[in-house]
Amino acid sequence: MTIRVAGIGTALPEKIVTNDDLAQTIDTNDQWIRERSGIGQRHVGGVTSELATEAGIRAIKNAGLTPDDIGLLIVCTTTPDQQLPATSAVVQRDIGLNCGAFDINAVCAGFIYSYVMAYGQILMPGGPERVLVIGSESLSRIVDWDDRGTAILFGDGAGAAVMERHEEGEMLAYDLGSNGELQEILYADHGGYIKMEGREVFKRAVRAVSCSVEIALEKAGMTADDIDVVIPHQANIRIIEAVSQRTGLSMEKTHNVIEFTGNTSSATIPLTLAEAERNGALHPGQIVLMTGFGAGMAWGTAVVRW
Repeated sequence: MTIRVAGIGTALPEKIVTNDDLAQTIDTNDQWIRERSGIGQRHVGGVTSELATEAGIRAIKNAGLTPDDIGLLIVCTTTPDQQLPATSAVVQRDIGLNCGAFDINAVCAGFIYSYVMAYGQILMPGGPERVLVIGSESLSRIVDWDDRGTAILFGDGAGAAVMERHEEGEMLAYDLGSNGELQEILYADHGGYIKMEGREVFKRAVRAVSCSVEIALEKAGMTADDIDVVIPHQANIRIIEAVSQRTGLSMEKTHNVIEFTGNTSSATIPLTLAEAERNGALHPGQIVLMTGFGAGMAWGTAVVRW
C-alpha cells in the first residue's frame, strides 16, 4: 500500500507587517533583518482555528474531495484558541467533518510528526482512507513586539494536506527526535511571550537537523544527491543554508517562503509545499525531503516519494 498527498491548502491573515513597519517601533531596519533571517514581511492577526479551517477547506477542494471523504483530522499547533477543547474539535465542526480529530504540539516540528502519524494511521488495519493534516499558528499573540530578537521572526498562517491511500507516493524513511534538556533555550510560559537564546538555538538547530537528515537518508538508502525537492522548516535562511552545507542538500532544490511569511512554526512546511506546487516543482515519482525543528527541542525529517 502506498500513500500520497492528494491536495494542499493554505491560509494567511490579510494584515502584513513589513520590516520597515517594525523599524518604526524597535531598533532595527530592513537590511539588518534580511541579512540575519531572510525575512521581509510576516502576516499577523490570525486566529488559529479560523486559519486552520480555511486551509483545510482549500486542501479538501484541491484534492477534489468533500468533507465526508476525510476519515481523520490532525491539527498541529502551539497556539490553540483556548485551553480546551482541542483546536481540532473547532476545526472539525467548522469544516463539517464527521471523523475523529485531535491536536499535536511539537511546535515547529509539528507537521513532520503529524505527517508520520497520519501515514501510520492510514496503514493500520481498518484505518482511514484519508487523513487531513493541518499546521496552524497565531504566533503574533505570543510575540513581544518590543523584543527585537523575536519580533522580527514570527508570523501567523496555516497549511494543510490531505493524505490518502493511492498507487502513487510512499514514505521511504523518517526520523523523529527530541531533547527536553534544551527546553530553556526556546520557550513560552503559559500566558507569556516567546523567549529565545538565538545563538544557542541556531547552533543546536543546525546540528540536530543535519543529523536527522543524515539518519533519514541512510534509512532510505539514499544520499543528498538523490533528493529532487527539499522542503525545510522556515525558521531562518541562515539555518537552512548551514544545513545545506553540512548535509550536501542542494540549495537550488530547496524551496523557501520565509521572505514573505516569516516563521509560522508548524505551518511553514505545508506553506512551502504549496509554493513548490504552485511553481510546478512537485511531480509524481520525485523524491522529496521535508525537515523541521522547534522548541523542546524537537525535530523530524521525512523522505517521501511524491
